[in-house]
Amino acid sequence: MLKTSLIYFEDVFYIAKLRYFKAGRFKFIIFVKNLRNKKLNIMLKKYLQHKSEREKSGIPPLPLNSEQTAEVCRLLENPPAGEENFLINLFTERISPGVDPAAKVKAEFLHKIIKGEKKSPLISDIKAVEILGTMLGGYNVAPLIDTLNNEKLADNAVKALGQTTFVYDAFQTIADLAKTNKYAEKVLKSWADAEWFTSKSPLPENIKVKVFMVEGETNTDDLSPASDAWSRSDIPLHSLSMLKARKPGSIEEIAKWRADGHKVAYVGDVVGTGSSRKSATNSVLWHMGEDIPFVPNKKRDAVIIGGVIAPIFFNTVEDSGGLPIISDVSRLNHGDVKKGRKIS
Repeated sequence: MLKTSLIYFEDVFYIAKLRYFKAGRFKFIIFVKNLRNKKLNIMLKKYLQHKSEREKSGIPPLPLNSEQTAEVCRLLENPPAGEENFLINLFTERISPGVDPAAKVKAEFLHKIIKGEKKSPLISDIKAVEILGTMLGGYNVAPLIDTLNNEKLADNAVKALGQTTFVYDAFQTIADLAKTNKYAEKVLKSWADAEWFTSKSPLPENIKVKVFMVEGETNTDDLSPASDAWSRSDIPLHSLSMLKARKPGSIEEIAKWRADGHKVAYVGDVVGTGSSRKSATNSVLWHMGEDIPFVPNKKRDAVIIGGVIAPIFFNTVEDSGGLPIISDVSRLNHGDVKKGRKIS
C-alpha cells in the first residue's frame, strides 16, 4: 500500500511515498518534493516579481530582509545550477551592511564558513573574510576579530578590519588583544596610518559635468516633498518625487542626460534651505550620483553647486559622499557642459 507522509530529516521537510508491509515496516519509494526548496523557490519568485514591479518605475528592488537573506544563505550551500552568479550578487550587493538585521544573518553565515561549520562551493573561507570586510562595521566586526586568532586567515582579517572604522566598543577589544596577538597589533597600526582613507581613489584632477539649473531658491521640500514623507526610508522610491512640483519632468531629463554619458550637476542660486536635509540629499544623490559597491539603494559622488548652499545641507551632502561647491553660478546655464579642475 502506498501512503503519503511528511518526513523531517536534518532540518528539512520532505513529502515521501511510503510502501507499507505486513510487519509494519516500510521503505522510501520516492521523494516527491523538498518543501524547504519549494519555500526557497517561492521566496526567489516573489523577489523577482518585486524586482520586476519596481523596474517599471525605474528603481531597484528593496534590499533583502533577514528572512530572505537566510534563504539565500541556505541556497548558497547547494546552489541550483545556473543560478550561481545570481545568488552571489544577491548575497554581496543586495543586503544592507552595518547593523541591519539582514547583515546579522549574513555575518553569522560567513563566520560559520570561516570556522568550517558551513560550506558553500561559491564562498571559500578566504572569500568569506573578504566579504565580511565589505560590510562597513556592525555585525561583521566580531567575526573578523575572532578570525585574528586563525593563523591561516588572520592577515586577511587584518586587511578587512583595516578598512572598517565603525567598530565602536570593539576598538578596546582589539587594543586589549594587541597585547598578545600580533595581528590585532597590525590592525591598530593600519588604523593609525589611516589606510582606510589613503587606499581610496584620489579626487580626479578634472570633473566634467552637465549643468542642471534650478533658478532661484531650492528648498529641501522641493527635493523631498513632505507629502511623500512616508517613503523617505525607501530612497529610490522617494526620489521619484524630487522636483515634481517645482520643475516637472526633471527626473526624465536627468536620466536622459546620464544615459547619454554625462555626469550631471545640480546647480542653483540658493540650495538646501529647509529642514528635510537628509532625505533631500538622498534624492539628489540618487539621481546624480554613483552606485556604492556592496551598499544597496544608496549612491554617492554627486556634484551640487550653489551661489549659496545652506550650511547644514552643505555638511549633509559632504557626509553622504557628495561634493558641494559654493560658487558664482550667474554664468552657468541649463544644459551647459563645464569642466572643473582640482586646485591643490
